[in-house]
Amino acid sequence: MLAAIARRGRRKTSGLFAAVGHAHGQQGESASVRLADAAADLYSVGQEHAVGDVLGMARWLSTSPTKAWRSVTQAEDEAFSSSPSSSSSELKRVRNIGISAHIDSGKTTLTERILFYSGRIHKIHEVRGKDGVGAIMDSMELERERGITIASAATFCAWKDNQINIIDTPGHVDFTVEVERALRVLDGAVLVLCSVGGVQSQSITVDRQMRRYEVPRLAFINKMDRPGANPGRVLEQLREKLHLNAAFVQHPVGAEDEFSGVVDLVDMEAYRFSGASGEVVETYPVPNDLLVNCQEARNVLVERLADVDDEIAELFLGEEDVPADVLRAAIRRATVNLSFVPVFMGSAFKNKGVQPLLDGVQDYLPAPPDVPNWALDVAKGEEKVLVPSDPSGPLIAYAFKLEQGPFGQLTYVRIYSGELKKGQMITNLSTGKRIKVPRLVRCHADELQDIDTAAAGDIVALFGVDCATADTFTDGSVKLAMQSMNIADPVVTLAIAPKARDMSANFSKALNRFQKEDPTFRVEQDKESGETIISGMGELHLEIYVERLKREYNVETDVGKPKVAYREAITKRAEFDYLHKKQSGGQGQYGRVCGYIEPLPEDSQEKFVFENAIIGNAIPPNYIPAVSKGFEEVVNAGSLGGWPVEGVRVVITDGNAHAVDSSEMAFKLAAMYAFRQAYPLASPTVLEPIMEVATVVPVEYQGVCVGAINQMRGQILDSTQEGDDVTITAHVPLQQLFGYSSSLRSLTQGKGEYSMEFVKYSVVAADELRRLTGASS
Repeated sequence: MLAAIARRGRRKTSGLFAAVGHAHGQQGESASVRLADAAADLYSVGQEHAVGDVLGMARWLSTSPTKAWRSVTQAEDEAFSSSPSSSSSELKRVRNIGISAHIDSGKTTLTERILFYSGRIHKIHEVRGKDGVGAIMDSMELERERGITIASAATFCAWKDNQINIIDTPGHVDFTVEVERALRVLDGAVLVLCSVGGVQSQSITVDRQMRRYEVPRLAFINKMDRPGANPGRVLEQLREKLHLNAAFVQHPVGAEDEFSGVVDLVDMEAYRFSGASGEVVETYPVPNDLLVNCQEARNVLVERLADVDDEIAELFLGEEDVPADVLRAAIRRATVNLSFVPVFMGSAFKNKGVQPLLDGVQDYLPAPPDVPNWALDVAKGEEKVLVPSDPSGPLIAYAFKLEQGPFGQLTYVRIYSGELKKGQMITNLSTGKRIKVPRLVRCHADELQDIDTAAAGDIVALFGVDCATADTFTDGSVKLAMQSMNIADPVVTLAIAPKARDMSANFSKALNRFQKEDPTFRVEQDKESGETIISGMGELHLEIYVERLKREYNVETDVGKPKVAYREAITKRAEFDYLHKKQSGGQGQYGRVCGYIEPLPEDSQEKFVFENAIIGNAIPPNYIPAVSKGFEEVVNAGSLGGWPVEGVRVVITDGNAHAVDSSEMAFKLAAMYAFRQAYPLASPTVLEPIMEVATVVPVEYQGVCVGAINQMRGQILDSTQEGDDVTITAHVPLQQLFGYSSSLRSLTQGKGEYSMEFVKYSVVAADELRRLTGASS
């Protein structure tokens, strides 16, 4: 590897170009990696102008452009560390991180400590504190009452010579979109895990989201003071359940109620925390009784890194000692490259272990230039383009969250390139409109700090800018749109209506606002009954919005029972041949379409596919879009129960047109009637949402809980005992889960709890199909 050679001694520039030429003659991933390494070396010897061309060649040869880019940024780290201060070197001292975890793992408590130790706040308030104030990040009244995070909250602080922008996210699965959009714009994350609960259902969901957006992360095992704390078991779960290459970078000093501090395995120093709020960090030698265990843990750390890092591998194979600075640099390289997860530990509530975690954020998580960000060039057919994090480049900013504030809409944006200034004219690429930025602020939970300028790498908010979630803003010089985020479909619906007619205006205003803020909250009108139907990710999700209607808009509502968002699907191929012909004086309507419908493969990500397989011009090409639109509209409501039809492929193979009577409307109607003709012949069925449910109960209640899950048509996947509790994991139809919370409390005398997340849609049982469709057979 060229990078390995470069670490032992930089070569001449001419030699680098020879390596580039050699790599260019090859094909595939190895050639791409060699080019990326060569680009890194070019940067380090002052040939910055050549890096772009070489890296472009690497991307052209590569199937993994992200890997190529990360190799270059490692060489930039070395160059910046020895270069004079500049805007780029300042950017290297920025960290954009999210704090994510399963519900009740201590995310918000940890964020409160981070803000306190960094000097951002001067007093600690607990999530469910006796003073009733609540944590600074839980600014919503409902959050403070319930003791949970509902909406993600942004803040910022300074740690040593680094600026850290933080987003605290919810842990409940119903608000998973808040985690999704936070991770979409962050460069790194802290995955918080309970020392007793370990890797739980939402931990798995968050890990999946981090992988989707390629977010490097640290793991923090919290609540080390709890009875039953077992960091070793949590580490095993990280490796087995999440398949992460993880290792401790710290060793605990004491456990449970005797937990007093940690040993840093990199520097082999011990830390204890004193003072009224743990603000004093004392360093002392590793206790003799822990020395052997700590050395063994450090050896495991080195061994894990040797699997993914060349430099550590050489030292490990040579049985040489690894110096602290070399080990620290290797941890950073592997973490940024997504090949390693360093594991920290502590107790945020007891004020222990938070400051070393902040050091870890500084040392191991990437700065904005270290992370490759990709945009779509709208002017070139949405070609994928790399966006360097450069304050002097063209402005590119991404709106990832909207919020209705007292002064109008508050739009949270991540700036990927260029500078954004108060009063500047910017372009919304989605609408093409030019907008003036009236006010620019930096957020600290619900507090706002006015600023005049923000640059690449910053997370800030705009006031008075009308836009939608996932819009991209530029200065007008480029047409680069940032890639959008993944938004899950809602699975629960409710009928809702205001109790009094004079509340209708506020009712509509509130629902429009909620729908704009939250992409997983949907509102629609039932065409037959005229009822307003709201849809969301779960009962709690919709319950929160009903409560917000009452508190924020003074609207009392009548709410129906929760309903499941079913889908319809076909199970076999069926053909259609439909002629739409209508003559009523003057120009008539004429359109004939022939073809077939068939189910898409089960693993298909598409919900609907239209294909034109006509040879010749049996249907004139200008009518094909109308045919496609007709099919797209008709699949929105199947004939079994009016639910959307998913997983269907429509292929047209023939047709006919009339020189005078054919029109777009005629072919659109022909397509709709053709689908309705073929649909009953394709053996349609109903799909229901299946949830993965993790039920945690004392061991003595395991039998009755398994019985209850079986009664709900659940499929038991796993049952694991951890101490006195057992975790039962099962797939259960959502329809069966309404009221499960009450029945679980009744079965376990209030000692059981559960969490769930959407997994898939699955075909309903035969008796359920008859009940839903009213069929007798």
